[in-house]
Amino acid sequence: MKSLLNIQRLQKKIGQHLLLDIDQLHIEAGSAYVLTGANGSGKSTLLRVLAGLMPADIAEANFSGNAVRLSPYPKAMRDAIVYVHQHPVLFSTNLFHNIAYGLLARGVSKAEVARRVDEAMAWAGIAHLRSSKPAVLSGGEKQRVALARAKVLSPRLLLLDEPTANLDGRAKEQVIGLIPSLLDAGNSIVIACHDRDLIAVPGMQRMKLRDGHLQLKTPSTPS
Repeated sequence: MKSLLNIQRLQKKIGQHLLLDIDQLHIEAGSAYVLTGANGSGKSTLLRVLAGLMPADIAEANFSGNAVRLSPYPKAMRDAIVYVHQHPVLFSTNLFHNIAYGLLARGVSKAEVARRVDEAMAWAGIAHLRSSKPAVLSGGEKQRVALARAKVLSPRLLLLDEPTANLDGRAKEQVIGLIPSLLDAGNSIVIACHDRDLIAVPGMQRMKLRDGHLQLKTPSTPS
């Protein structure tokens, strides 16, 4: 597998507390990882550092074969990495414009935006909600909107923070069901979670945070 992101010696302090002290973090292209750890272990913080939303001390980083610095956060990574919050923030406009927002901000033509958004809504199973406002959506529908909004940007690395938290059984199944197709499209994915069903998805590699350190476990395999 080709390396997508490699970081040497990542440290993150919260006040005087050293929350993250990671010797090496390696993410391969087209691979999926679940990031586990106790509450407060730094899972969300690590995802936000990787997305450029929080600063950290990093000795060395390499993205897609090129040496990079994460401060200031490089445009190549900003264009290629998308972070999806546990509680997605949706605009008060309809779903189509929520999903189209990132593409429009990047200057994509309206015709191409319409095509990509229609494809993403069909993929996420929310095409029938095209004109709906976020206020009427369930938690599972909001999460699928957030995933569609991320997918249209064609990220090379997708960072998902507890995507199935607080979802009921059917809604959780629908969200988990979208993960394999993201991998088939060549995306790399890191999912911070406690969800045993996500952890058990075949092919997932497991990264665990414990006492600030990152441990890599072997991939899950089909039973």
